[in-house]
This record gives sequence, structure tokens and C-alpha cells, in this order.
Amino acid sequence: MKATIDVTVAYAAPGIETLVRVELRASAVVADAVAASGILDRHELDPRQLGYAIFGQRVAAATPLAEGDRVELTRPLVADPKDARRQRAAKTR
Repeated sequence: MKATIDVTVAYAAPGIETLVRVELRASAVVADAVAASGILDRHELDPRQLGYAIFGQRVAAATPLAEGDRVELTRPLVADPKDARRQRAAKTR
């Protein structure tokens, strides 16, 4: 069994796209990858306002990682999608 795994940590916001590849111990979890990436400090992000996903599937910070995973930092929604759709529909009436 390999002692380390390679994962990618991704963050995107308007005008920002960051991908950081990190090598971690095989027992690492999502929080370890985020910390190792340095993205929180680089973009001055508040970890309490972020969510996490692996290949688009929401996960917790304590979720174990596997070789080749892509950890995505997700931001809170700016607008409720249902409300936005209702507003667009009301404009077309």
C-alpha cells in the first residue's frame, strides 16, 4: 500500500481560479488537504463560511481521501435558486 496520496484542492470565485496539488499521508481527510493547500490564507477565506465537495459531491471536513480526489471549496449561495427563477419568470409575464 502506498504511504502517500496525491489530491487536488480547487477554489473558484469571480475572477479567481485556484488549483493546488498536494501530497498527503494515505490516511488524510478533507481538512488536511485544505490546510496543506494554503488556499485559505492565500485568498483570506473564512473556513466557517465554506463547504467541501469531492468531485461535486458534498462531504464533511472529516471525510477520508483517496488517490486522485479533487477537493472543492464551495462558497455560500448569493441568491436562492428558487427565488431567482421566480423573479425571472415574473419579468417575462
